[in-house]
Amino acid sequence: MYKTLLGSSGFRKGMDLYFKRHDGQAVTCEDFFAAMRDANGADFSNFLQWYSQAGTPHLKVVSSYNAQAKTYSLKFTQEVPPTPGQPVKEPMFIPVALGLLGSNGKDMPLTSAYYDGKLETITSDDQPVHTTVLRVTKKEQEFVFNDVPERPVPSILRGYSAPVRMDSDLTDADLYFLLANDSDEFNRWEAGQVLARKLMLSLVSDFQQNKPLALNPQFVQGIKSILGDSVLDKEFIAKAITLPGMGEIMDMMEVADPDAVHAVRTFIRKQLASELKQELLNTVKNNRSSEQYEFDHPNMARRALKNTALAYLGSLEDAELTELALHEYRTATNLTEQFAALVALDQKPGKTRDEVLADFYNKWQHDFLVVNKWFALQAMSDVPGNVENVRKLLNHPAFDMRNPNKVYSLIGGFCGSPVNFHAKDGSGYKFLGEVVVQLDKINPQVASRMVSAFSRWKRYDETRQSLAKAQLEMILAANGLSENVYEIASKSVAA
Repeated sequence: MYKTLLGSSGFRKGMDLYFKRHDGQAVTCEDFFAAMRDANGADFSNFLQWYSQAGTPHLKVVSSYNAQAKTYSLKFTQEVPPTPGQPVKEPMFIPVALGLLGSNGKDMPLTSAYYDGKLETITSDDQPVHTTVLRVTKKEQEFVFNDVPERPVPSILRGYSAPVRMDSDLTDADLYFLLANDSDEFNRWEAGQVLARKLMLSLVSDFQQNKPLALNPQFVQGIKSILGDSVLDKEFIAKAITLPGMGEIMDMMEVADPDAVHAVRTFIRKQLASELKQELLNTVKNNRSSEQYEFDHPNMARRALKNTALAYLGSLEDAELTELALHEYRTATNLTEQFAALVALDQKPGKTRDEVLADFYNKWQHDFLVVNKWFALQAMSDVPGNVENVRKLLNHPAFDMRNPNKVYSLIGGFCGSPVNFHAKDGSGYKFLGEVVVQLDKINPQVASRMVSAFSRWKRYDETRQSLAKAQLEMILAANGLSENVYEIASKSVAA
C-alpha cells in the first residue's frame, strides 16, 4: 500500500531514509511509517489504523454517470465489522487504484476529479493517465470524474491495491467486459473469479432443489477467449481458467454443503473440458517441450498452462484422453510435469490410476519430500470412500506417525478433501478422531494442529454438526489427553 500511494521512486526514498535512520536498531511499524511519510512529505493521517485495528474493511461502491455534464461519480462507503475488544471502528485509509474503460475496451485517459470540495488534476507531465490512486479515508466519500465522454466500466482496486472485501454495482455484463478487456491482470482475473463464484452459488442452489444443471454459454465463451489470447502471459491464463476452490464457495454459504459444491464444481469442470476439448488439447500440444528442464518464468508459465489444461481433460471419461495423460506421464522430463499428469490420472478410480500411483512411488521412493506429495495427493482425492485408502496408507512402509511432515501430508491432506472428510456418514470425522487420540500420545503439538480441522464444525448441516461434535467429545473424554489438544478441542466445542 505504501508503494501504491508513493510510487516506486517514493517508496525507494522511504526505504533509503528507513535504513539511514535505523540501521542496526530494533524498530517498530511506526518507525517504518514515519520514514515513508517524512521522506515524501506525505499526508498519511489515519494510515496507522492498519496496524492497530482488527478486521477486514468492507468497501461498497456505487457508480453513476451524467451524460449531459459528462461526469462519472463513484461513491465509496467503508465499514469495518466489530471484533472482540473493538466494538467501534474508525474509518481506514484505503488506497483504491482505479481505471475507467470505454466501450472500445481501452482505458480512458483521466484528466481531473472532484472530491472533498476541491478539483484535483490527474495528468502527469502532460501525459494521459490511465490509472489513478484514490485515497478513501472517510466513512463515506464521493469522487466525480470530469470529461468522461460515455458511461465507462470501472476497474476498481487495480493490482489488489488494498486488502479489503469489495461490493460494487458492476453487472454481470460489466464483469464479462472486464474479463475480456481490462489492462490490469489482477482485475481481469478477479472479474472471472466473481463471475465463477456467482455461477457456482446459483448452480449449488439448483442442485439442492434437484433442478437440472446448465452452464451459462457466456461463461464458456469468457474462458475460451482467455485460453485463445496469445498476448496474455501463460501463467496468467492458467490462473484465470482455474475455478475458485470448494472452500471459498462454502465460505460464502449460510450452511456449507460440501456435496452440492463438489457436484457443481465437477459439473462445470467437465462441461468446460467437453465444450473446449479441442482448445485444451491444442494447449497441451503447443506447450510441450522436450528441451532440458529450465527454471525460469517462460518455462514455468508454459508448464502451468499445460498442466491446468491436462487436469481439465483428465476429468472426462475418455480412453483417448487417459492415453494422452499417460503419454505425458511417461515422457515428462521433470517432476512438475510428471506429477501434473499423475494428478490428471488420479481423478478416476480404477486400474490405470492404481498402476500409475504404484509406478510413481517406485520411481521416487528415495526422495521423502516427493513421497509426502504422493501421500497428500491420495489423501486429498475425491474418489468416493477414500477414507479406506487413507487407512491402508497408515500402514504403508513409507508412512511414520512420528514424523510430523508425513502426518501433515496424509492426515492433513485428508482433512483438505471436503468430500471425504465431511462425508455424510461421519466416516471422515471418525477417522480423524481416532488418529488424533493415537497421535496425542506421540506428538501433542501435531495432534492439536490436526484437531483444528474440526474447529468450523458449526458451519455445516445438523447431521454433520452432531457427528463432528461427537468426535470432539470423544477426544475430550480420552484418558491422559494433552493440554495442547484439550485447548483446541474444548474451544471448538464451545465455539
